[in-house]
Amino acid sequence: MFDPTSRYFEIDNATLTVTDPDGTSRVVAYKRRRFLPFRETLNTIVEHTFTQGERLDLVTAMYLDDPAQFWRICDANDVMHPAELEQMGRRIAVGVTKR
Repeated sequence: MFDPTSRYFEIDNATLTVTDPDGTSRVVAYKRRRFLPFRETLNTIVEHTFTQGERLDLVTAMYLDDPAQFWRICDANDVMHPAELEQMGRRIAVGVTKR
């Protein structure tokens, strides 16, 4: 269901049977919750300092060759919201998960 490069690819699937107000039951499929990984499970490739006008997707493309992998940089910096990283002068770690 998810591309192998997705942050959700390795997350377990789960199902839940729910009963609607009219009494009918149905099975709902979902992904389990994803937690930020522990820093010890990440390798820092390089550190980067944001300059005026830089965007996280462009920084990600520069170091990881895929702007959609921005979540890896968020993980490496213990950040849930990417906009938190895009502050001029902020030094960030660019990392990937150890396999």
